[in-house]
Amino acid sequence: MSLWQKYRALAPRTRMLIGAGVVAYAGLGIFLSDVAEQKFDMVPTEKDKEELRSVIPKIRLVDRDDVLSRDGS
Repeated sequence: MSLWQKYRALAPRTRMLIGAGVVAYAGLGIFLSDVAEQKFDMVPTEKDKEELRSVIPKIRLVDRDDVLSRDGS
């Protein structure tokens, strides 16, 4: 019996509680990571944020009609 089948065999209330527990665990992790970041003085500076912005790829929109007219189609 696979893990998915065992999960599906649980009562609906139990599955709901497991799901709520996973969501609560994830939310707590997000909150605590911010607190830990501040406690260990690892908050990013403006210089760090600017360096990150330069690494993120830029997205350029191309109009479809322009592409077709250049193709000759």
